[in-house]
Amino acid sequence: MLKAAVFDMDGLLVDSEPFWQKAQVEVFQNLGVAMTQEDTLETTGLRVDKVVELWFSRQPWQGPSCEEVTANLVRRVEELVAEYKPMMPGVRETLAHCKALNLKLAVASSSPMSLIQTTLKSLEIEDEFEVVVSAEHLRFGKPHPEVYINAADALGVAPEYCVAFEDSLNGVLAAKAARMKGIVVPEDVVASDPRWAIADSKLSSLHEVNQELLTSL
Repeated sequence: MLKAAVFDMDGLLVDSEPFWQKAQVEVFQNLGVAMTQEDTLETTGLRVDKVVELWFSRQPWQGPSCEEVTANLVRRVEELVAEYKPMMPGVRETLAHCKALNLKLAVASSSPMSLIQTTLKSLEIEDEFEVVVSAEHLRFGKPHPEVYINAADALGVAPEYCVAFEDSLNGVLAAKAARMKGIVVPEDVVASDPRWAIADSKLSSLHEVNQELLTSL
């Protein structure tokens, strides 16, 4: 029986993926990196510093360090989230369903803690979660399961009694590797990917979450 629900943030609670895409195209093109918005889909769910390292390995640039570029990307996304506050559809209803089942709630995100805090505050849901953990300073981000294991430990719940809500393949891989149940809400453009089969449930929107679904896991 489920005892906790752990939520990814970017693309799941907040519609920030377009902001990450916009920030990447802006920042990388300014560095002379040839990339398009479509190229950013390849790294959805990866920790931002790993995204920067990947593009530097492919098209090295002169000037700012990878650390500086990472900081610039995060700062730009923070600005956009704070300005637009783009909560994903069904978030509040999903949180309510989880609370009705007395599930403990956590956020487990690859994003830096500063962006997590900015986002949750902007969406006015910072008080909904007992635990908030970031993979920012972990040795490995998603698809490694450590951030999800850390969330379960902080909640005091064994991972197998947790359900993870995700939007990316890297995130689902992390959740399943942590031995959690996995519910995925992928972007339409990648929704037909057969690899979503590893999730316990694939939805088109969080509006499809209900107590019957949660108790069936």
